[in-house]
Amino acid sequence: MTAENLPTSSSTDGQGSPDPNSEQKPETTVPKQGRQTSLERQPLWSRRRFLGAAAAGLGMLVGACRNGGSTVDVSALDASSLPAASSTPGAYNGYLPWVQMRGLRPAVPAFAPTPPKATTTPFPTDTPFPTETPIPTETSIPPTPTYTPTPTVTPFPPGPPSKLGLFITRNHPSVFNMLRSGGVAVVKTLELDFRFARQIKEAAPYTKLIGRIDLPQLQLQNLNAKAAAQDFANRLWPLADHPERRNHFDGWEAYNEPVAGNLDEFKRLTEFEVERTRLLAQGGFRSVIGNFGTGQPAPEMWEHFLPAVAEAQAHDGWLGLHEYSAPTIYYASTRDNQGRYPGIAPHDTGWLTLRYRQLYNQVLKPAGRAIPLVMTELGVDGLVGNRPGPQDAMGWQHFQTYWAQHGFGSWGPGAYAEQLVWYDQAMQQDSYVLGGCIFALAGSPGWESYEIGGHVESVLHQYLSVHPQR
Repeated sequence: MTAENLPTSSSTDGQGSPDPNSEQKPETTVPKQGRQTSLERQPLWSRRRFLGAAAAGLGMLVGACRNGGSTVDVSALDASSLPAASSTPGAYNGYLPWVQMRGLRPAVPAFAPTPPKATTTPFPTDTPFPTETPIPTETSIPPTPTYTPTPTVTPFPPGPPSKLGLFITRNHPSVFNMLRSGGVAVVKTLELDFRFARQIKEAAPYTKLIGRIDLPQLQLQNLNAKAAAQDFANRLWPLADHPERRNHFDGWEAYNEPVAGNLDEFKRLTEFEVERTRLLAQGGFRSVIGNFGTGQPAPEMWEHFLPAVAEAQAHDGWLGLHEYSAPTIYYASTRDNQGRYPGIAPHDTGWLTLRYRQLYNQVLKPAGRAIPLVMTELGVDGLVGNRPGPQDAMGWQHFQTYWAQHGFGSWGPGAYAEQLVWYDQAMQQDSYVLGGCIFALAGSPGWESYEIGGHVESVLHQYLSVHPQR
């Protein structure tokens, strides 16, 4: 899109539900929604500490290599210096995040997940339709920088169907404004009122709809995987089996951004997803498995998740991932430091955004497991640590001045819309990607700086209207 400088629930256990952690284990404490579990049962880490430690590897990878125990200093390595993947069909060169240097493989930095962004939402009831809550006002959202007027926007030209979607937590007129553009590929919602779901499908029949019930973080250290899967099915079933939800929801997530501290825990998580997928499939419900946070899990873990991918693939399921970066959506990708309009090619990849291509090219495709993928959250997120830009920034709104100072134009909403369009163009190049949900439209209190309602909504509405679903 071009302008002047602008191309332009919590639920309670039902009676008789199995205890998902029952193996004569000591009683554990479940953290509140939004808090992070520890990786190795160490003291709790904050999200910023997690991502800070992980992203420290962006500029420096030092690892003990599996070649006589020698060590390779790769402190000069950055994303822009890495070779691109071969475009030869069937060839999978070693590149981000599995970097090969002089035949050696240094340790890969582990990226921590982003904790749940939505506040606890009670299980829906079939009582009167929720009251619309206005998008946060200028008192709660930093305003667009005032040093420049809103530019005159040149419309985006027509193109192929968009794969951009929306993460929403509540009913709001902006949701339907965007759906009426005809270009929204997928919606993920925590608002499970069946009337809301029906209205979404009436406004946008081609849009895929994913639901998530609000649950406490999954405790993996003593998990009885099959009992936990049965417990999840018991919780979801009364909701999903409602005739209108059954007709309108296309898939269901389980626990948001699960964190495994070791291989044993990860195998328990895999077993849980296998059993959950099987149980839901018996009732005709699709599972969206994984839903891992940014940069998760570590590359060496993925082969142990293949049984869950295979089970989902057998039942028409989908894989869910989250991808965020900052100070721009390009940061730490092979298109970083290439200006405002960096372009995108099928071989481009990254540490944070576009990381999904590593998973498919190096693990899933060779294994015959290129399952349909949905980015169930995506966008600019300042809680990535050790990055440029204002250190206290969170959502895209906090980066507008930084973008203006670094050649991305003086109108922040337009600059963000351009970055989202760039990511859409990447998703369009990968046939296995169904879509990606921008966090957030009509989001939860506390996450106002991520809100795209208003100017970004207007720009994206025009873009989506000329990239409709078919």
